[in-house]
Amino acid sequence: MQTFTGLCKPAAMALLPLCGALAFLPATAQTSAPAAPVVKYDLTYDIISPVHTTHGMVATEQELATKVGVDILKKGGNAVDAGVAVGFALAVVLPNAGNIGGGGFMMIHDAKTGKNVALDFREMAPQRATRNMYLDDKGNVVPGRSLYTHLAVGVPGTVAGLSHALSKYGTMSLAQVIQPAIALAEKGYPVSRSLAQILAAERDHLGQWDSSKAIFFKDGRPLQEGEMLVQKDLAKSMRLIAKEGPKAFYEGAISKKIVAEMDKHGGLITAADLKNYKVVERVPVSGNYRGYEVMSMPPPSSGGVHIIQMMNILERYPLKQYGADSAQTIHLMAETMKLAYADRSEYLGDPDFTKVPVKGLTSRAYADELAKKINPDRATPASEIKPGQPQPYESDQTTHFSVADKDGNLVATTYTLNLNFGSGIVATGTGITLNNEMDDFAAKPGVPNAFGLIGGDANAVGPYKRPLSSMSPTFVLKDGKPFLVTGSPGGSRIITTTLQTILNVIDHDMNVAEATITPRIHHQWAPDQLRVEKGLSADTIKLLQDKGQKISVQPSMGRTQTIQIRQDGFDGFSDPRNPDGRTLGF
Repeated sequence: MQTFTGLCKPAAMALLPLCGALAFLPATAQTSAPAAPVVKYDLTYDIISPVHTTHGMVATEQELATKVGVDILKKGGNAVDAGVAVGFALAVVLPNAGNIGGGGFMMIHDAKTGKNVALDFREMAPQRATRNMYLDDKGNVVPGRSLYTHLAVGVPGTVAGLSHALSKYGTMSLAQVIQPAIALAEKGYPVSRSLAQILAAERDHLGQWDSSKAIFFKDGRPLQEGEMLVQKDLAKSMRLIAKEGPKAFYEGAISKKIVAEMDKHGGLITAADLKNYKVVERVPVSGNYRGYEVMSMPPPSSGGVHIIQMMNILERYPLKQYGADSAQTIHLMAETMKLAYADRSEYLGDPDFTKVPVKGLTSRAYADELAKKINPDRATPASEIKPGQPQPYESDQTTHFSVADKDGNLVATTYTLNLNFGSGIVATGTGITLNNEMDDFAAKPGVPNAFGLIGGDANAVGPYKRPLSSMSPTFVLKDGKPFLVTGSPGGSRIITTTLQTILNVIDHDMNVAEATITPRIHHQWAPDQLRVEKGLSADTIKLLQDKGQKISVQPSMGRTQTIQIRQDGFDGFSDPRNPDGRTLGF
């Protein structure tokens, strides 16, 4: 259970802009937080304690889903059993991001064999998708077509991915692990404050579709805090999956309803597209950072490649000596991020359709060349940074959950609908909200997507291609043994959020709670701005500006779910940037 000890004080300017948010959270811990007055933003916690357990741990963005995962572990299930149960549960209790109508990635560490698997269940473009499908007759991108129409929907992969993981690496039946999600959908649960706020913000998005309003609206307006969210059709769909397996989704009654939804509204997904969907097991991308082995998702995720690329550059600097969130550390991270995101724009895409120079991008020799471009005292304008040449070295809304069991098995899963509630479209009669992942393709080279990311030919739309992603479920091993499981939602900021969490633990000796609450920064090359959370000192911001960094103070970034494996058990922490998140174990 989450522990917040210490008072919010205006002293220590080192940590968090979220003290005001933390102040109203329940102190659900073995040791209670001391009484403190309710305070507002821009104050900081002196002490933040991770959750500690000994037999297993689950960290998710929604307490109900976390409890589902812990119950599975208590019944003798392994980390994969619990992870699959959590995946289905989040589709019910975190409907803006959890899903069975989207897709994602799962990293699995098998304790018996020591094998690490990168499971790719990313959405795929329909067979009828074309490169210019989001352009008008003048070659301009049509606003909203890749986001809020039936043309935005990629072929979902979540049901196939979770089922594959369970059948190959789990120990329980699909019916066993999906039953808690069915019960939550059937009986309903009270809408939290956070979900009510998201529903209100997405009123116009969801309100276009009668099938969506039937679930998320009451009396003509979005559900409010405390009202019950009941999802009968979703419960029926999950019962079919429990009984018939993934075929119910890809070839059976659910498939027919999804295709009918597409046919009615000019969408492209056909029965053949659903039937032909395939999960892919890939080899994780890996690297070493200060003696730790880092393993993460390979393409079509860009996350693992660029986390390792950035670590290869940053390892040459004494970040511990400079200090966490010092101007020098932040400057070096920002300059490194620019270089990595410039390469992302040029080289990353679906490896089944384009050659991605993974070995070159993650090589230390290439990092040496990139590091020569960094001026430790002055920011380089993004306009002067072009994608590098890795070939010579070649031989906002998503969710993440982490699971670790007593036997050493690990699961890190990041999956998504893309934006909040994806396309906003619920396939009539299914209760399933459909993704808008087609926006993650480069609709037109050089034109940014919803997250401001620029792509090129490597990520152009094409039949059965998987769009490029930033999702970065990640393991860190120490002496060959599991040490850290982490990941985050956050669109283009997933990569940098995950990177900073790991650096905070390794370089700055933080526990997982401290590593989580420390203010984050982000630079993605274009636009040329260094985004920072509230909480950095005015002096630090001034020093960064003196170095030429273009500072933009913006709302919080990322919502990590992190577990550290220790000799005496597990330490975990759910990012308080989402107050619904919870880490639990036993």
